[in-house]
Amino acid sequence: MDQVAKTGRVTPAPLPRSGPALWELVPEVWRPAATELADEVLDTGELRRAAAFRFPEDRATYTAAHVGLRVLLGAYMNRHPGSVVLERRPCPDCGGPHGRPVVPGDEIHFSLSRTRGLVLMAFAQVSVGVDVERLPPASRAEPVSKTLHPEEQRELSALPEQERAEAFGRVWVRKEAFFKGLGTGLARGLERDYLGVLPHGAIQPPGWEISDVTMGTGFLAAVAVQRSETAD
Repeated sequence: MDQVAKTGRVTPAPLPRSGPALWELVPEVWRPAATELADEVLDTGELRRAAAFRFPEDRATYTAAHVGLRVLLGAYMNRHPGSVVLERRPCPDCGGPHGRPVVPGDEIHFSLSRTRGLVLMAFAQVSVGVDVERLPPASRAEPVSKTLHPEEQRELSALPEQERAEAFGRVWVRKEAFFKGLGTGLARGLERDYLGVLPHGAIQPPGWEISDVTMGTGFLAAVAVQRSETAD
């Protein structure tokens, strides 16, 4: 993605029949193009949310992520990025208006995740979710780990103390990616699904395939893709 940062243009390969196409974006590299394109391609809601960030780095990351998303959606759909319409499906658990973001008609499925210093996007022909996070400190991992599935709590407790923060981060991105693919977000509850904390691969929930994504030092990521035979 960063090789097109100076022009804001990209020609992606066709989407694979199964599995996602993943795009990694470094906000600092993409920032000049994103700043130039923002007013042209972002909608009023995105511009308002970008302006509301307190810290410039967070504002730049958000802007780069959403400009990059629209540039890629436009390229995949052969449209101008600013003409891409996005909406949200109802949450499948509660029916609220905070479900998975979609292109009307499901012409393409996508997911976006951002953290300071890195953006990860996934595009697919079926429902998809992606998450990227910085490696969490032990001070954050320890209290939140008590809200995981009981089997995941047992797995964490069995690990050496120095490995637990990374293992917690691993299961966190797996769950975030899965919940994004479902369209529920964290409201589904961390305790509900057993995905596992160990590095040899996620426990696969029915109808979905969850994979860890190798990132640079200090980051963890995962992607969840609905199996085509169970897709809507």
